[in-house]
Amino acid sequence: MTPYRNLSGTSGIAAFAIKSESIHVRFKHGDTPNYLYDFASSGQQHVQAMQALALAGRGLSTYIARHVHDRYARRW
Repeated sequence: MTPYRNLSGTSGIAAFAIKSESIHVRFKHGDTPNYLYDFASSGQQHVQAMQALALAGRGLSTYIARHVHDRYARRW
């Protein structure tokens, strides 16, 4: 996992891992902090947007809350 840069200083995201058709996001808090978003569950456009935001270090948590919230493939 790659630590999320959190340039805003307020993100709830701790880390992420990017694969060709998915992104694994680890949140800082919660009983099930790991979420997998993939093309099938969230849509290719959303996954690619989340991948870009993760690499930029800003806006990922807000994007997830606004656009894909519970459209994840798996959580643990």
